[in-house]
Amino acid sequence: MLNKSAPVLPEVRQVKPGATSLLCRCGRSPQLPDCPSSCSHGLRLDPVQEKLLLLCRCGHSRHLPYCDGSHSPPAPGFKARWRRFWRGL
Repeated sequence: MLNKSAPVLPEVRQVKPGATSLLCRCGRSPQLPDCPSSCSHGLRLDPVQEKLLLLCRCGHSRHLPYCDGSHSPPAPGFKARWRRFWRGL
């Protein structure tokens, strides 16, 4: 059964030289983190070296198109933050 209250997690994307991407900076794209070519506000990314990016898919990041952790509510204390990573064990 799918949990409807589960957060929309970020996308890890590998970009390579020569592969151009248009990424959403306004959060209104129906296909986050990608931006439609008709939008004039998108960030055109032309990487010069291969790298991994953590891209926002929820639209709440203050640093779009990059994820800043806004999809996850603040955890009160170290134990609560630790549990996020070790829930499945």
